[in-house]
Amino acid sequence: MTETYHELYRPQFHLTPPEGPMSDPNGMVFYEGEYHQFYQFTGRWGHAVSRDLLHWEHLPLALVSDELGDIWSGSAVVDWQDSSGFFGGGSGLVAIFTHFKEGLQSQSIAYSPDKGRTWVKYSGNPVIPNPGLNDFRDPKVLWHEETGRWAMAVSVDKAIHFYSSPNLREWQFESVFEGVGCRDAVWECPDLFRLPVLGEPNESRWVLHVSIGDNEVTDGSTAQYFVGHFDGRRFVCEHEGGAPRWTDYGQDFYAAVSYSDIPQVDGRAIWLGWTSNWQYPFHSPTEPWKGGMSIPRTLGLARNGSELRLVQQPVQELEKLREEPVRFGPLEIKDEILRLPFSGLSYEFEAEVSWDRAAEWGIRVRVSDDGGEYTVLGFSPEREELFLDRRKSGFSELPKRTGGTANFAKVFRAPRSGESGRLTMRGFVDDSVIEWFIGDGEDVFTTLVYPRQSSGGLELFAHGGNARFSHFTVYPLKSVWT
Repeated sequence: MTETYHELYRPQFHLTPPEGPMSDPNGMVFYEGEYHQFYQFTGRWGHAVSRDLLHWEHLPLALVSDELGDIWSGSAVVDWQDSSGFFGGGSGLVAIFTHFKEGLQSQSIAYSPDKGRTWVKYSGNPVIPNPGLNDFRDPKVLWHEETGRWAMAVSVDKAIHFYSSPNLREWQFESVFEGVGCRDAVWECPDLFRLPVLGEPNESRWVLHVSIGDNEVTDGSTAQYFVGHFDGRRFVCEHEGGAPRWTDYGQDFYAAVSYSDIPQVDGRAIWLGWTSNWQYPFHSPTEPWKGGMSIPRTLGLARNGSELRLVQQPVQELEKLREEPVRFGPLEIKDEILRLPFSGLSYEFEAEVSWDRAAEWGIRVRVSDDGGEYTVLGFSPEREELFLDRRKSGFSELPKRTGGTANFAKVFRAPRSGESGRLTMRGFVDDSVIEWFIGDGEDVFTTLVYPRQSSGGLELFAHGGNARFSHFTVYPLKSVWT
């Protein structure tokens, strides 16, 4: 029998459950030195804690079904001033979640006086009964300093409803945000946070993030974000035009939400997402677990002309897992595929690349010995696009949630100008999970792949011209489970 955390396709530095189905991240909060990672576990909240965002301890289920129904997605906060009255004047954790029973969704709360180890559901649940809506779920709560009140964002069909409260128990409806962005399916798992504008001291904006359910137009579930202003009651988007701003150009980054109450001395905003897609959830060829989380990412806003774009970067803590680097370069690739003397399943890479008139260039990871199996991370200066190609990554189809099969063998694309003639990038390969960050993290791809375990090769390529890798560095990464 294979030892737990060393099974086929098991990532070695991503959070996954020992067994069973992990989906939406829930209740992410930092309190008294611990990051709490709750998550959906078949209508209950699973629970893991970490002090460094790398090594996780799995704890018993935190919230389970009751007479009001299953426990769906939500958030958690630290009630520092005991506004709720649950903690006798001290502080503690309050979870805000959706109760679901017989098609009815409502918002409820629970509190923990012992750092999340045990939870008491509020006797006055639900704190927001269903107001006659089919889709009314996934509350995200935060403390809004300027108004001195709690704010809540709730997903309602293809809109976000905002509420406010002085005490987490009594909630007042405030406003609706709707009519913009991608509306091809129900909006889910909203997040709302303020971010600094990088390189512009004292400038910040609010970001409203929403995930979009499975649909044919986007060929699966996906996610988008809006940048604007929030006064504690109403969110106003400042985007020009109605085109969506996509969070991730791969297919396997969903329901991302940020950690609440990260210390101000840290100054970071951090989130992660579920590495799967509602087109084929829990149908991956993995046993005894299904689903996992992305690596944690820090967030910021960068100006691109008149537009502010979300940028994501891997958390610094990941560098603690690095083993001795394997350095290549400078290398010039011209109309060829170059096999590097490296093989591995869990590693990080960094590269800086320039080119003249190449049609496309890139990196091939998880390459088989016969060269027939691989995943491509590439750029086409001619088409001005980044692309991630998993058509040769192992599996071509997965069972669909709605029946039939999903086309897993696809190419994912993102527009990207090649005017500068230079790109930097950073990537993480962890057995069945690939995360690729381009530039300062303004373009990100997250994807699942299922090649043979023997497919650990690494290649560089250029077609229709040449690409110069001024450096290409690989860091094997230590397992967090050993």
